[in-house]
Amino acid sequence: MAALIVQRCNTAARAVCKLYVASATSTHTHTLLARTITTTNRLQIQNNTTNHKGKQLSSSDVKKIPDSEVRKSVFISQSNDVYSNLALEDWIYRNFDFAHHHILMLWINSPTVVVGRHQNPFAEANVSQLMRNGVELARRNSGGGAVYHDLGNLNCTFFTPRARYDRKYNLNLITRALYREYGISADISDRDDITVMGKKISGTAAKLGQPNAYHHCTLLVNSNKLHLGESLVKDNAEVISKATASVPSPIKNLTDVNRTVNIQQLLSAIGYEFLRTPATQLTDGGRDLLMKQLGFQLINPTEKWFPGISELRENFSSWDWRIGKTPKFSVQKSIQLKSESGADQSQQQPQQEMKVKVDVEKGLIQEISLLVPGQEPIPVVSSLVGKPYMEDCFHGILDAMKGASTENMKHAMGL
Repeated sequence: MAALIVQRCNTAARAVCKLYVASATSTHTHTLLARTITTTNRLQIQNNTTNHKGKQLSSSDVKKIPDSEVRKSVFISQSNDVYSNLALEDWIYRNFDFAHHHILMLWINSPTVVVGRHQNPFAEANVSQLMRNGVELARRNSGGGAVYHDLGNLNCTFFTPRARYDRKYNLNLITRALYREYGISADISDRDDITVMGKKISGTAAKLGQPNAYHHCTLLVNSNKLHLGESLVKDNAEVISKATASVPSPIKNLTDVNRTVNIQQLLSAIGYEFLRTPATQLTDGGRDLLMKQLGFQLINPTEKWFPGISELRENFSSWDWRIGKTPKFSVQKSIQLKSESGADQSQQQPQQEMKVKVDVEKGLIQEISLLVPGQEPIPVVSSLVGKPYMEDCFHGILDAMKGASTENMKHAMGL
């Protein structure tokens, strides 16, 4: 495994940025010392794979490392592109050695619906509508449910060795930061959601590997709730799937509780809470511990900084990953056929119930069929078989079927 080394440049070449954030609960001002990484002193990757695996510590050895030997960093992504940020998250997970270095990555995306690794996006949202509205669709590498991201939503990823994975610790860090900075009292649910006044402000998911792991969560700060609701409404059709389904919950923005909350101040508060807290104990190490940490670093997820990240981004943005990864599923809906013109309405027989069913595998239409009670499924010959599935495509099939008359359809099916 590659190890990431931050090469120190001479003092004259280093730019240090001070960000001043006023506290909402006190009159003093926090000073945030961030190491601003420029082109001349950007992160350098030192390939050290020759004996790295041989040096990998066992879980028991990792757990023996005292908190005093673990340093912490807060990485702040400078990109709002969801695919770049997912690639950055994956790159860090793949390439860092977290035994003595725990990392918190903070990131914000432009409007996006992000589904879990094992989810069906068509069961969580109307993908065709998302495309028309300019909302991205992304699939992350962790499990869990679908979430909506925009510039009013803060994402937090906690990286540790698998042996030190502790999502309760991470969630408590966030609730402590909310209380310290804004006086907001938040709870942690049995599902590991963060709630305020009974409404969800944060969902959670994780990636557990060996030797590394990460836990990430969202925080609704001032997200557009109207767009959130619209983006997570699925198409009006029955989706039959064994994919992991999201559990809907009532939500709340933090600005609904305290209108002074803003993304940048919250980002600073959570970063500070992370740096001032020991690696395994939820105690306050204060300024003394804070000054021993590696601090805040502004990160630019580009190839120059992280060699190989472009390939990861290409994978996350690809159709094969976002749509083709969808578990096998079927979509079906009842249709009403038109009656024969000129027929005596009083003599018309009740219409037989009929459904159109589309089977989809790896994102491609495998079969189109008609379902009639008491009959075997009747296959429909169509040039759409083998083509990518979308809701608009399904409705095109329905419209074509509705154009046929009841008698003609029954005759074609031998009824």
